[in-house]
Amino acid sequence: MRTIIAGLFLIFASITAGAQNEAEAVKILDRFSAQALGSPSVSMKFTLETIDQAEGTNNTVSGSAILSKDRYRLELPDNIIWFNGETSWSYLPYEKEVTVAKPDKKDDSFMTKPSSIFSVYKKGYKVRLLEEKAGSYLIDLYPEDINSDHIRIRLNIGKPSLDLKSLEYKYKNGITAILTVMEFDLKRQPDNSEFTFSTSDYRGVEVIDMR
Repeated sequence: MRTIIAGLFLIFASITAGAQNEAEAVKILDRFSAQALGSPSVSMKFTLETIDQAEGTNNTVSGSAILSKDRYRLELPDNIIWFNGETSWSYLPYEKEVTVAKPDKKDDSFMTKPSSIFSVYKKGYKVRLLEEKAGSYLIDLYPEDINSDHIRIRLNIGKPSLDLKSLEYKYKNGITAILTVMEFDLKRQPDNSEFTFSTSDYRGVEVIDMR
């Protein structure tokens, strides 16, 4: 989860070409953002590959997520997280325990504002249209803050549907996280209960209340 939440970025060519590429990339991202944020929800099924160059490890898991405004449910093999806009529940199946917390509303990270993944490019990043193919756009974002913990964010956006194909975060510590999307749906009308942990569905689970 924490690995999914972070940033990735680029290397540029000439100043003129870079400026043109940046303007075109912003137009594409504006359309991509407006479509996702204007939908009832964003549902995804994906694989998450985490590569650690320092440790020489490579791990891949499958998962799913549904986001609606600032509510979400994220399912990974060893963790399920619900957030209803006020309270978060983090469930660990193997430990049979759920941690309840109230995230700081001033926190602008994915944990409290998941919709930020569709608007992160608007502040603190430079963007470049790296490549345009018949069926996709490849766009790199790179942080303006030299002290950022990541090097770049790379988005592969489908065309003409503007669906997310993949998202890659490359960190300074040698870790790269690649989210490859198999299903991307903007039509689902989620029920409020999908973003709240239900004790009746997980009987016998230890509840750790950190609120």
